[in-house]
Amino acid sequence: MFAAVCVASVTNMAAQRGIANGISNEYDGVRNDDEGAVKSDDKWVNMAKGILRAEMTRRGITYEQLAAKLAEMGVADTAVNIRNKVARGGFSAAFMLQCLVAVGCQTVRLDDR
Repeated sequence: MFAAVCVASVTNMAAQRGIANGISNEYDGVRNDDEGAVKSDDKWVNMAKGILRAEMTRRGITYEQLAAKLAEMGVADTAVNIRNKVARGGFSAAFMLQCLVAVGCQTVRLDDR
């Protein structure tokens, strides 16, 4: 009983100290991916992969062709490496922009509307 009271007291103290202007900066254990513009990392990764793949598909560009176009821009990467990066979603914003420019994309649509 004593341990439970102490843990509750410490938790309550931390929560009280984490409030400024009625807004808590403490993590409350609840994550709502639908609130505002906050998205989980998986959603962002999937969005980036989807945008890049969609732009390649729209233009009929293969990974081999993308690798050649990137090489013309001075970006040395193989088609296999590019395919793996896109599949993992593990690429930088700079790489994504390089790819979009290489395929001739001038605008990017972020929603389905």
